[in-house]
Amino acid sequence: MFDFRPDAGTPKPEAYRQLLDAAEALTAGERDAVANMANVAALLWDFLPQLNWAGFYRMVDGELVLGPFMGRPACIRIPLGKGVCGTAASEAMTQLVEDVHAFPGHIACDSVTNSELVVPVLRDGKAIAVIDLDSPEKGRFDQHDAAGIEALAAMLADRI
Repeated sequence: MFDFRPDAGTPKPEAYRQLLDAAEALTAGERDAVANMANVAALLWDFLPQLNWAGFYRMVDGELVLGPFMGRPACIRIPLGKGVCGTAASEAMTQLVEDVHAFPGHIACDSVTNSELVVPVLRDGKAIAVIDLDSPEKGRFDQHDAAGIEALAAMLADRI
């Protein structure tokens, strides 16, 4: 049994350093992408407060397909360029959305979601997956969150 959770009140940069260390420890030497995504989704769920969804969409045959996650059931397939996840994957750029209801073409998989952070996992400059974080709280995510998840995505690029 692992318990990697940071102490309450840990500053975000330190919490993300601890998250990266935990993800590194759990995925080092493991070749199975699904196992690694599943453990990292659980870490995200434990580490980050005010989430209603945390997980992965994988690039499969030119579209995003649901991967391991924590939270309520989700959309299974997302076309490239559609919604926050599809935009992150097609543009190979982080999407930090304070209010999803103002995002053109937002795909509402869970009606309680109000903000979202989606970070592409890139290999050779192309998205192989995205890390998707949803929150019922508007403006939940900031640049510290984006930087922390971008570091995580970079570390996972050859492990998923």
